Formats: sequence, C-alpha cells, structure tokens
Amino acid sequence: MVRDVAAGLIARARRGLAWLNAPLPPPPAALRRGPWRRGAFDSKLRSPRLTSLLGAALGVAFTICFVTGLISHFIQHPPFWFSWPARPVNLYRVTQGTHVATGLASVPLLGAKLWSVYPRLFGWPPARSVVHAIERASIAVLVAAALFQLVSGILNIAHWYGPMPFFFTAGHYWSAWLAIGALLTHIGVKLPIIRPALTRPTPDRTGPGTLSRRGLLGTIGAAAGVITLATVGQTVAPLAPVAVLAPRRPRSGPQHVPVNKTAGAAGVRDALFDPAYRLTVIGPSRTESLTLTDLAALPQHTVVLPISCVEGWSSTGTWTGVRLRDLVALAGVDPDDVEAYVESLETRGRYRATTVPPPHVRDPFTLIALRLGGEPLHPDHGYPARLIAPNRPGVLQTKWVARITARSAS
Repeated sequence: MVRDVAAGLIARARRGLAWLNAPLPPPPAALRRGPWRRGAFDSKLRSPRLTSLLGAALGVAFTICFVTGLISHFIQHPPFWFSWPARPVNLYRVTQGTHVATGLASVPLLGAKLWSVYPRLFGWPPARSVVHAIERASIAVLVAAALFQLVSGILNIAHWYGPMPFFFTAGHYWSAWLAIGALLTHIGVKLPIIRPALTRPTPDRTGPGTLSRRGLLGTIGAAAGVITLATVGQTVAPLAPVAVLAPRRPRSGPQHVPVNKTAGAAGVRDALFDPAYRLTVIGPSRTESLTLTDLAALPQHTVVLPISCVEGWSSTGTWTGVRLRDLVALAGVDPDDVEAYVESLETRGRYRATTVPPPHVRDPFTLIALRLGGEPLHPDHGYPARLIAPNRPGVLQTKWVARITARSAS
C-alpha cells in the first residue's frame, strides 16, 4: 500500500515537472539575424576538446585567484576563526603576487574560452525549454562574473576607480564567490561532455597553411606568458627591466620604494612637521606621550622587510625604528598577549587605522619605523613614524602614526 502511494506521488511529481522540459514555442524566423543567422560562425578550430582544454586551464587559474584572494581579504577583514602568522616574512608577497599574476594571465585564457563557445551563446532557438533557459541564464551569470572579476582587478592595479561606483574590495570579494559558484555549477552540468573531450583526442579539421588547434593553444599560452613576464617584475625584482606593462616597479618612488598614497593626498602634510607632534601610546593603566627625540632615544632596530600591496607589487626596504613590542611595554602591557590599534594622523579614509594582531605585536621585526634606507622617512612613506610589520598587506602598514592603543586580544 505504502509503495503504491509513493509510486503515485512520484508519477504526479514527474507529470508536474514535465513542463520544465516541454519545448517552448519557436521564435519568429525574422529574428534570426546577425549572430543568430545560419553559418554565422564557420571556424573549424572550435571543438569540444579545445573548449575543454581552455576551460581546464581557466578553472585552474580562477581557483588559484580565488584562494589567494580569500587570503588577502581575510587578512584585511579577519573573521573570528582566521589567524595569519608573522612568518615567513615574504608569504603575503608570494600569495598576492601570485593572485595578481594569475589574474592577468587569465585575460587571454578567458578571451579564448569565450571565443571557443561564442557560437553556442547564439544557438537557435535561444531557449528550447525552461530547463534550457535556466542553464543559459547560469552561463550568463558565469560570464558576467568572470568578466567583472578581471576588469575590476585590472582597474584596481591601475588605481583607476572612476569607472567603479562601488567599493572595490567588497565588489571584488562577493563577485568572486558568484564566479566560483557559477564555475562549479557549470563544470557539474558539462562534465559528461568535458570528460570524453579531454580523454579522447580529436583530429584537427583545419587544412594546410592555416592555424592548427595546437598552434592556437600555443599562441594563447604564449600570450599568457608574455603578459606574466611583462607584469610580474613589479614584485620579482630581477624581472623589473622587462615589466613594461606593470604599473609599479620595485625601485621606483622616493627612497627607492613605490608609493600608493602621498602625504598630500592624505591631507597630512601640515601635521607631519608640527613641532607639537607626539606619538601617544595608551595602555589600560598608563599613557606615554613621546616626541621624535624620545623615540630616537629608545633602542633602535633595523630589519629588511617588503612592502607588499594588494595590487600585486612589492618592494624590499631596510627599515629602522622602535619595536612595537617595546612601545607597548612602555605603557605597562605585556607585549606577548595583546593587540595594538594603530592610528594615523590622517583624519579620514578606510585605512587610516589598523589592528595589529598578537603574532605581529610580539614579533621583533614589527617596528614603528623612523628611517628607511638609513634616512629619515620621506613624507610620502610615513614621516615622522610608520608601522612596518612582516607578512602584512601594504594597506595595513599604517603611515603617519599618531596613536597606539594596546588592548587585550581575548
């Protein structure tokens, strides 16, 4: 009895959902124009194998970008469960450099991938059924999210925010989840096509004297390689001479370190040279107010650390100053189990202050730097004092430091 009832319910459900696969009315033939006309795409290079190979390469690139991008986002906006170490000092330099380099290399891969499936985007009829229409809509989401990721990323590394009427970090982060979700869905739907296409080589249908499928793949790979070589020099110093497309060079800028935000742009030039400047260090029971002379009289330490920015560039500098742990100790706080809230003379801006977590506070390489390359800090590098900590994004290396508050991390 129960079996009969269940079978009846299943049958009704199938009949109820049958409309999803029912053929839709054909669109008027008069609409079959432009890219929808017969024979609009006649390249013999296109094939399921070519599309699958390009898709596999793009999937690997997007996965690397997604993982390294998550790392950068979580460092800047840490959830309660996330912890980022202070060592090795170059780890963020590697992860973010890889993120940007892989994203730029994805540009020719995505272009070729879209070209390989372009005819299918204009299949006729545009939607054969409701299920087919939903599948087409999911592909549109994937294409839009992928294009948004690459275009917004390129605008960010170029510091061109005019075309983006939104906060880049938030838009890039949430669209990354959209892109990776749509990509996984697409792979699941197309897996029956992808698996045989990758395991069964198909003959090249091009004729003599024309570009072969292998030649096309080689050209795409070469384009990705050239883009990488022409940009990765912004963080890999030996390749800087050939980094003709990179927006930054490791040795450019004052004191041979690039600058993203100048003292003038931050509106702090007058405050930097105010004789009344004091660095205030606040603890639960004691507050210290230090002049530049006081800071210079404290034990000085020199470290070699990179500035590694979210745009993918990085540059190594020799920094001299007072250890953050020593300053925290002056305020009567044990530096081994506190976090420090570091604030700038800058009065506004998303990154005018940062929280330095305990692993970085207690690390002896974390400094309130007073000098760079043996010289007093240039105003654009944070004079009179700036934070420099190992394995942190440059946007969190607060410049023009005015106040440090030590507080319990628990």
